[in-house]
Amino acid sequence: MAPSITVVGSVNLDLLAGVRALPRPGETLTATRFDRAPGGKGANQALAARRLGAEVSLVGAVGADASAEPALALLREAGVDLTHVSTVDDATGTALIEVDESADTTIVVVPGANAHVTVHPGQLAGADAVLTVLEVPERAVVAAAEHAPNFFALNAAPARPVPQAVLDRADLVVVNREEYEGVPGVDRVRTVAVTLGAEGAVLLREGREVARATPPTVRAVDGTAAGDAFTAALVLGLLEGREDEEALRRACAVGALTATRHGAQPSLPTLAEVEEVLAR
Repeated sequence: MAPSITVVGSVNLDLLAGVRALPRPGETLTATRFDRAPGGKGANQALAARRLGAEVSLVGAVGADASAEPALALLREAGVDLTHVSTVDDATGTALIEVDESADTTIVVVPGANAHVTVHPGQLAGADAVLTVLEVPERAVVAAAEHAPNFFALNAAPARPVPQAVLDRADLVVVNREEYEGVPGVDRVRTVAVTLGAEGAVLLREGREVARATPPTVRAVDGTAAGDAFTAALVLGLLEGREDEEALRRACAVGALTATRHGAQPSLPTLAEVEEVLAR
């Protein structure tokens, strides 16, 4: 039976502009391409987990506007349970993303409806894991930690201080190296995965490195959702009972594959694609 994951997180419609190089302060550039695609860290992680084989439910919020359905379209198509995605009196979240030719990005998020996400215990009941992010209000993060019935994971991004009770409850926290330095207390969490970009990732338990993995060599074009894909894959791998090194290696492969395609959710790989890469 597939593991069940409930994601408490953000839903955005991403506006993506391709540029040759990221602009300097005050500089105006002409984009080389423009796309709209569904995104949001919570929605990305929900779809990533679903495409990798988990049963997934999303707790989130959208607005009563024209952006809501495009933002949810790929989740709905993949079979993510959207029962607990509410419609609120605000605009659907938006992310303004610039991607340069080296796959580096700048991202500005307009929270909109995501600022209204709330969590009720019944929404999490029965989940094998609850996963949340910091693109939703602190009250939602705290409630997710308090009411998670089993495994609780936090992707501490975008970085901000997190209540100590949340960190104490976390079975896993995922951060990049800047967030590891920027979230007070995360170094004392029981299990922490630190992503290192092209260098891969390390897994720390009680502050001690227990596993390290590198991603397969790929041609990266857009790193927008790579961290979200990594997080979902690592949570699922640990739920499946995989050894630390194997779970980390699979998560690195998922993140690397995601970076080979443009857009957040359109880039997320399927389980078959991941297995193919790992078999090489």
